[in-house]
Amino acid sequence: MSGILDSVNLRTQMVGQNRMELLLFGLETDQRFGINVFKVREVLQCPELTEVPRQTSAIKGMAHIRGETIPVLDLSEAIGRQAVPHEERERCFLIVVEYNRRILAFLVRRVDRILNTQWDQISAPPAEIGVENYLTAILEYEGKLIEIIDVEQILADLYPTSTEVSHDVADEKVREQAKQHHILIVDDSSVARNQMRRSLEGLGLKVTSANNGRIAWGVLEGMVNKGMDPNETFLMVISDIEMPEMDGYTLTSMIREDERTRDLHVVLHTSLSGGFNVSMVKKVGANGFLAKFDPNELAEVVVRRIRQVEGGI
Repeated sequence: MSGILDSVNLRTQMVGQNRMELLLFGLETDQRFGINVFKVREVLQCPELTEVPRQTSAIKGMAHIRGETIPVLDLSEAIGRQAVPHEERERCFLIVVEYNRRILAFLVRRVDRILNTQWDQISAPPAEIGVENYLTAILEYEGKLIEIIDVEQILADLYPTSTEVSHDVADEKVREQAKQHHILIVDDSSVARNQMRRSLEGLGLKVTSANNGRIAWGVLEGMVNKGMDPNETFLMVISDIEMPEMDGYTLTSMIREDERTRDLHVVLHTSLSGGFNVSMVKKVGANGFLAKFDPNELAEVVVRRIRQVEGGI
């Protein structure tokens, strides 16, 4: 376990190279699952949990870890599988993570290893499986598939988030002006795309979405090959950082390296936490950074851009 924790502490070395590290773990079967190491704060043996009265969700209690009280989510139950029996918890592990400004711990049966890979080796799930699932990506490894769970979808189900933008952030004049503008959003999580789309369309903006950086670059490249100017079409690009096939850092670098797209206004957003995000945003040439997901903070970034383009309305 100490080897896993040592690798977690070195995770920032992977940023910006279209590379990632996956922490592999298991639930109640031999199927392997993965979670981005950047999201992991700590891995430890499951301690005794403090029960939550009348708790009816997959939250099984609270763990007291290094002075913090952290909710514990039975990941098996959260994705519709069999919950870990109470008497077996002491043989299980907690993966303490930080997602979308929430700190919580996933209760899992086992923690296997850390796998160093490339984003372009990770694929979106086949469209044929539909959208009603908790799978965001897959990776073939040693002849078997590793499933990467859409944690943002799980959290959205547990903690529903409003997508409505306050009128204090965007007044009627701004909302009217927003109708003239178009935004490209890029995110591999369907729940994240839908949250952003509802907020932005609620402001009156037109929205085009892409599931990952490679698809987004295909949209932009297709436009310029047809003689269109993406700078005239899109007010801005708002892209997730961690995505299969091509991450947000690589997408931004490609936009900046191509003279036909280099003037696009790019904002990167992520559920990841840490100071390295800000420095990497500057390194790849993005115009800004946004943490997921707060509709008013999203709107503030867009409103500032509208006012910049429209001369300070």
